[in-house]
Amino acid sequence: MLPLAVIGNVNVDLIVGPVAPWPKAGTETVVDHDDLRVGGQAGNTALAWQALGVDFEIAANIGDDQFGRWLREAFGRRAQNWPVRPEGTTLSVGMTHPDGERTFFTTRGHLPRFGLADVLSVLDGNRLSGGYALLCGSFLTDDLTRDYDAFFDWAEAHGIAVALDTGWPIDGWTQANCTAARGWLSRCELALFNEVETTTLAGLASPAEAARKIRDGMRDGATVVVKRGPDGAIAIGTDGKLIEAAAPRVSVIDTIGAGDVFNAAFLAALAQGRPLEDCLSAAILVASRAISTLPRDYGGPIQFEDAVHERA
Repeated sequence: MLPLAVIGNVNVDLIVGPVAPWPKAGTETVVDHDDLRVGGQAGNTALAWQALGVDFEIAANIGDDQFGRWLREAFGRRAQNWPVRPEGTTLSVGMTHPDGERTFFTTRGHLPRFGLADVLSVLDGNRLSGGYALLCGSFLTDDLTRDYDAFFDWAEAHGIAVALDTGWPIDGWTQANCTAARGWLSRCELALFNEVETTTLAGLASPAEAARKIRDGMRDGATVVVKRGPDGAIAIGTDGKLIEAAAPRVSVIDTIGAGDVFNAAFLAALAQGRPLEDCLSAAILVASRAISTLPRDYGGPIQFEDAVHERA
C-alpha cells in the first residue's frame, strides 16, 4: 500500500441537535443528542483512517490548553511532534437540523498559525515518496496557505501526489477565493470537491462538465472527484472518462465530516491500487455508514475490504 498523509486543520467539534426552528434570542432549547469529538477536515480524515485500519501520517498543530492535549491523545504517536501554539484550541460548535443540514460557530483559535515549518517538522518526505498527501482546511490555516507554493515544491521534490479539498471559505466563494483555489489545483494530482464547489469553481452548471474544466487546469493525468451527497459521486480519471457511482439510501443522523470520511476511504482504496470505480464505491459506502450511525461507525477494516466489491 502506498503511504498516506493528511495536512491541515484539527480542532474540537461539539455537535448538538437536532434544532428546529432556530431558537429565539434569550431562550433555552433542549436537544436529543450531543457529541464532543475530534473535528476539522484533517481530524475527520485521520479518524476514518484509524477506524479503517489504514497506516498514515498527519501534520497539524494544537492550542496550549486542555482541548489541545485531548486532541494530541486522540492520535497517540502520530501527534507526538505536533507544534503547540500559545492560542486556545479552535472549537467548532455544530448544530444539526432535522433536514440533515447543519450550522457552525467556530472560534479562530490555533488554526491560523499552522505553518509550513510545522508540516516539515512532522512529515518525512522520503517516507511519503510515491504516496498521497491530502491538503485540506485551506481557508483556515492562514500561515500554511501563504506558503502553499513552497509546500507544492516540497511534495514535488519527494514524488508525493497532492490531493486537495479546500473546504468552504468563511467568506464564501468570492472571485479571489476561486482564483486562489484554481491556482492550487494547477499543482495537484487529485481534486476532491463537492458538487457546489465544483460547479462554482468552473462556472458551469453541469457537475461533469465542471469537473472536466477543472481537470483541464490541473497536472497532466490528474483526477477530479465530485462528491454529490445522496446522489453518490462522479470522477474524471486519468484517461478522461467519466465514472459514476450511486449512493445507498440511508437514514441520515449526522452529515458533519461526511466529505472528509469520503476522502479517507477513497484515498485508502486508491493507495491500495484499486480501480477508480472501486475507490468511489468504497468511499460512498463508508461515508454512508458514518452519517447514518450514532455513535459514528465506519465499518472497520474487514467491511472496508468488502465494500469495494459492492455495487448499488
